Amino acid sequence: MKSILRTAALVLTLAFTAVSCSSDNDNDSGSQSASRDVKYEITGNFTGELDVTYMEKSGAPLIEDVPSLPWTKEFTANADSDGALVHTSGLGGVPGQTVTAKIYVGGKVVSELTATANSDGIIVVHPKTYVFPR
Repeated sequence: MKSILRTAALVLTLAFTAVSCSSDNDNDSGSQSASRDVKYEITGNFTGELDVTYMEKSGAPLIEDVPSLPWTKEFTANADSDGALVHTSGLGGVPGQTVTAKIYVGGKVVSELTATANSDGIIVVHPKTYVFPR
């Protein structure tokens, strides 16, 4: 079951990445950060099994088990990497438990989403992909 969940998470992640990698780099201040310092953060009270799919420094997707919350990953993205993406999913939790996924670039939160486990104890969190300015 976990293999199917991982495969589905990877397929969804790649699909969301392809769809969300557009030229709509929103930034309230009007200026884009040139930083490539990325931090992914997964927090919450979910007690089931979680895994995380993320784009690592070269831009390749990786999948890891999340042994416990909070979970973080920090790196400096390569110059040819297109963006930052994190996606987490899990099963075996208690309905109503939550997970929050955040993407930081240059120390600022650039994407964040909180999800709640459904009645089957399944949770999926996929915040908006961040695309590095060109």
